[in-house]
Amino acid sequence: MSRWTCWICKKCRDESKRSPSNLTLEEVLQWAQSFEKLMATKYGPGVYATYLKTEHSDENIKFWTACETYKKIASQRSRISMAKKLYKTYIQPQSPREINIDSPTREAIIKNLQEPTQMCFAEAQKIVYMHMERDSYPRFLKSEMYQKLLKTLQPDNS
Repeated sequence: MSRWTCWICKKCRDESKRSPSNLTLEEVLQWAQSFEKLMATKYGPGVYATYLKTEHSDENIKFWTACETYKKIASQRSRISMAKKLYKTYIQPQSPREINIDSPTREAIIKNLQEPTQMCFAEAQKIVYMHMERDSYPRFLKSEMYQKLLKTLQPDNS
């Protein structure tokens, strides 16, 4: 198995085992309270995305994040363009980062692509969120990456 180090762990090591100045033990401990809290913190989604890359499942967090951006698009023209891009990247069968969603959800998205609304991908985003919360989030909390980060941020760590 290859050894890897997340960007935060590298930063910690490069700064004589001190934590990045903006990342606090309090924030990292919040991540263990719930997946929702992890996703709501400043650094949680980025660290979690780094972990998902090690599992070769970062398409989930990338899709979820892209949907968050998509929902904020006001222009219909921009929304159509982004919807097509999301479809080609994540929804279309055999796409480069195809996400795991059911056929009815996929078919509903295809129908909505003609005139995509801000909520066009909401069901797929909910499914992906559920997959992350139930599957990879518990493994993240037990991972060497998360445990090392906690240890690095402990005040008595020397």
